[in-house]
Amino acid sequence: MKRHCQRGVYYDVVLSMKRILAIETSCDETAVAILAFEKQAVKVKKNLVSSQIPIHQKYGGVVPEIAARNHVPEMVHLLDVALGKDHLKHIDAIAVTEGPGLSIALRIGLEAARVLSFLSGKPVIGVNHLEGHIASAWLDAKAQKQWAFPILVLIVSGGHTELVLMKDFGTYRLLGETRDDAAGEAFDKSAKLMGLPYPGGPQISKLAETGDRQAFDLPRPMLRDANLDFSFSGLKSAVRREWEKLQKAPGGVSEKMKQDLAASLEEAIVDTLVQKTIKAVEKYPVKGVALVGGVSANTYLRSQLKAALKRTDKTLSFFPSDKKYMTDNAAMIAAAGYWKLKQGKTMNWKKLDVRPEMNF
Repeated sequence: MKRHCQRGVYYDVVLSMKRILAIETSCDETAVAILAFEKQAVKVKKNLVSSQIPIHQKYGGVVPEIAARNHVPEMVHLLDVALGKDHLKHIDAIAVTEGPGLSIALRIGLEAARVLSFLSGKPVIGVNHLEGHIASAWLDAKAQKQWAFPILVLIVSGGHTELVLMKDFGTYRLLGETRDDAAGEAFDKSAKLMGLPYPGGPQISKLAETGDRQAFDLPRPMLRDANLDFSFSGLKSAVRREWEKLQKAPGGVSEKMKQDLAASLEEAIVDTLVQKTIKAVEKYPVKGVALVGGVSANTYLRSQLKAALKRTDKTLSFFPSDKKYMTDNAAMIAAAGYWKLKQGKTMNWKKLDVRPEMNF
């Protein structure tokens, strides 16, 4: 391997083309991807995702046992589609999510990776799902050219809300995290309370487009605290109280009331996320900010954070994940696996195991 420097970042240039097969089953998406890289070009060759949203909608949320059961046939099907008749002939390594996530769901993908590694002799790479989300922002060709450390990462999803300082590939410092509910959970559970279908985040955002963001005085938890932690359980409780009041209104809850409450909720969550991120930028000198995770699909969050960063420091690069890589997928796991492969961090399949509580 040779050493190459771009914008102050050193990395190994792999001379011959390499391909990574990646598997992701941390929750209710079954995903398989193939990432190929030749010299400085990194490309996603396959990105297959099978979502179980229609299955879990009737329950108002993900049921772990049902998720795991449905991963099995989908995993077989997606691997068959991705690999084709050549199977693992052109694959150099296998990356798989080892955590965090639902233990019973993680196990399906992990066992698939273990079997493939055993049968083919290919090295396996255990990947942190959260690092995969970070890598999702790097998959964009433009982002790869501008990617320079240190980078501040805001991870926002149904199960995670974290601010992470990325000092190098594979080197992270957790600056702040939620002490209770994640932002995505606050969206989803508030939506369920309001009778909206699962997943609730997109439903709240749709209603918020025509609502009054100042209609309800909802709290911004921990906003005045010196630390960079989050808390959304109090906000969720405040939404419940307001909803119960609305239900007592003459004629019941109108569509306008729903729109205003949704808009006020979105405003409170986005305001908290943006202000905490700016506080981190002011405290830790960084060259860029990445926005990743399922909730990063929220257009209001993206626009508000981008505007706030521009007001704070116009030299900062902004790296929001591409739409196709925001929610759980295997392409991001492949990208994170690529980082580890360059550092020689592969494993024997016998030592690979699920890590449901995994963090940085």
